[in-house]
Amino acid sequence: MRRLIIIVLVIISTMQFAFSQELYVFTEPASNMPTKSIGVRLTNEGMFNNPGFVSRTIPEVMFGFNKNLMAHAQAFLSDMDGKYRLEGGSLYAKYRFLSIDEAHSHFRAAAFGRISTSKRPTYTRDINLEGDNSGAQGGFVFTQLLHKLALSATLGYAHAFKDNERQILGMPRPNNMLSYSLSSGYLVLPMVYKNYKEPNFNVYFEVLGKTDPGTGQSYLDLAPAIQVILNSTTRIDFGYRFQAVGNMTDRYTKNMYLLRAEFNFFNVLK
Repeated sequence: MRRLIIIVLVIISTMQFAFSQELYVFTEPASNMPTKSIGVRLTNEGMFNNPGFVSRTIPEVMFGFNKNLMAHAQAFLSDMDGKYRLEGGSLYAKYRFLSIDEAHSHFRAAAFGRISTSKRPTYTRDINLEGDNSGAQGGFVFTQLLHKLALSATLGYAHAFKDNERQILGMPRPNNMLSYSLSSGYLVLPMVYKNYKEPNFNVYFEVLGKTDPGTGQSYLDLAPAIQVILNSTTRIDFGYRFQAVGNMTDRYTKNMYLLRAEFNFFNVLK
């Protein structure tokens, strides 16, 4: 009986990675990380824009408080203003309010919120609360798992805080932004699970869009990505996003790669 209980606890603690095709690279799913777990991420973003190449590093700590509530704390560092420096930080929380479970499938719905601070001057029309702007965001995410395929949709609304000291004369001054995304993930390997220590290989394709309701400017990015999960605890992501259509040309994430390493520690929170 004791051995059975231990096995059940291990399975529950690694359940996030049993459905690894939900671990999208550019967006968050409605599912949460395991209860009482801590995750550590290190993300590097490289942007190929005029006048050249710039990069941003994002260290991040994640907390799974219970099956419905999780939170992230991020810091942003980059060389985007001439020298490598700390730009700001962000707090993100997600609450799952709906779960429908069936054999080999499930549906999740969650609400999320973010508050960010950044000391960067305002250069672009886009609102990016992961390094470029101070502001707040809220929204909803819906995720459907169908055996090896996971589909997700996100809708959010962001408001940028005003800072006259950092506003550059003649540069855009964004106010509000509507964001939306459609994400898909497919588990390629293993073909059949034998144990939770098997490496996972997932492929992703995401469509990421934003619209400025004040000016009508918008864009739509395509973002393919690949992912490897090792020992149900270590995750490595690589993706690239590029603009497919749109008239919001002055933005930093227009042509951007993302490289991430994530490490998870289960059953460590009291």
